[in-house]
Amino acid sequence: MSQPSLATKILPGEFEPENHWYPKALNATIHPLVNFFMHLSKDRIIKRYCHLHPKVRPQILEEVLTYQPKYFRWAGADLMHVTDAEGNRHMVVIENNSCPSGQKSMPLLDDHQEMGGYRTLVEKTIRPYLDKRTRKFEGELAVVYDKNPMEAKGYAHALATVYNEPVNLVTYYHDDPNPGVRFSDGIMEVRTEKNTWIPIRGAFRYLTQKPWTRLPLHSKTRILNPVVSCLAGGRNKMVASKAYDLYNSTLRESGLEILTPETIWDVSKAEIPLWVQKLGGQAVIKNPYSNAGQGVWTIVTEQELDDFMEKEHDYGRFIVQSLIGNYQWSSRSSKGKFYHVGTMPSEKGNTYVADIRLMVSATNSGIRPLGVYARRALKPLAEEIDDGTASWDMLGTNLSLKNTDGSWDSDTTRLMLMDRRDFNRLGIGLDDLIEAYIQTVLSMIAIDKMSVKLYNSKGKFRARLFKSLNDDPALLDEILL
Repeated sequence: MSQPSLATKILPGEFEPENHWYPKALNATIHPLVNFFMHLSKDRIIKRYCHLHPKVRPQILEEVLTYQPKYFRWAGADLMHVTDAEGNRHMVVIENNSCPSGQKSMPLLDDHQEMGGYRTLVEKTIRPYLDKRTRKFEGELAVVYDKNPMEAKGYAHALATVYNEPVNLVTYYHDDPNPGVRFSDGIMEVRTEKNTWIPIRGAFRYLTQKPWTRLPLHSKTRILNPVVSCLAGGRNKMVASKAYDLYNSTLRESGLEILTPETIWDVSKAEIPLWVQKLGGQAVIKNPYSNAGQGVWTIVTEQELDDFMEKEHDYGRFIVQSLIGNYQWSSRSSKGKFYHVGTMPSEKGNTYVADIRLMVSATNSGIRPLGVYARRALKPLAEEIDDGTASWDMLGTNLSLKNTDGSWDSDTTRLMLMDRRDFNRLGIGLDDLIEAYIQTVLSMIAIDKMSVKLYNSKGKFRARLFKSLNDDPALLDEILL
């Protein structure tokens, strides 16, 4: 039998910055424009955005930015900076994440606040949520994680300091045969270093790999984010695309819209070549439930499509999206033909695809930006495509690397900080950051509204409704009710 996983006690006052930031971010100086953006008031953002988008109704945008999510209270969207042949630029939402990374890549906004965004999230979002317990019982606090220990531990230290009490830090892997977390009568319990189980009244979780197999949909322990936010779109691209469409239908008269690539839902493997052909031979195929750059295939040649079709897959349903590439090889879609703006050309003349990760959280005053960073692709954009081209090297921006032993690493050479050096290479400005922020908030609200729909008036999960939205037996069998 394997060794049991045990929780570690994190004590107040032991936060060490060098343990919770990448070395290149630890002493980076925030770019003045980004610092200005992070401190912009809601009213100034509304005024500026509506000035540039005169069809947007200010009162609707104010309702959006002051929205109070019920379930999805911490989010991070990945956005692409795109343009069309006429030079009209947009920030397009690729996905929104219910456990977003970002703190370890965000330079401090204030040098005197050494915990940075870790403490901001705890004070303004996590604590107000965890303290609203409807079922009071004695218990401790915990941080549970299966990835990104640098940030998970940072949040544990911030939580311990803000609450001034020990916090239990424990791994909870998808395939752990002897995990240190369990649920008893709806209450989360963790195994201490003394090999005893203790109840948890509130938990911050960083579970990214199929979290619905470990976290129940009904829990007496207050958990941020609750797992329904994953199923409703935070870890489920299939339902996310439907949530975006539903919310967009309500925004039609407001001038606001969640911008995404054209998306085809519920595609069986056999249907994929037909949809790729319809999009002009270039497309993106996604396993709807994966993350960290896993389960995403960019298709620009017949060979890449053939390679995908030969693979075995865990799930029976996929989504197919229009591909954003260079102007000569982007998908044709009903939304037009977009291509990447990319980074400023290097001294060698190379332009790279880069995405923007914008993290936001719900506060008493509305949804506010919490952190931002960028990631570039491994290889520069090519003008033309040949049969031997590996398109993922030019289009994939995620930094996560899965090792052969199942552990995770990051390719930080492609990380682009919001500091004085890297930010200038991105080729974006203040209005682009505002656009990214509003797109992130809109997609967050769409997923939260879908989360609300998935419970009935008595607080029970509406399994039949979820099946109608995502009829994938392999996924349905995994959900822990």
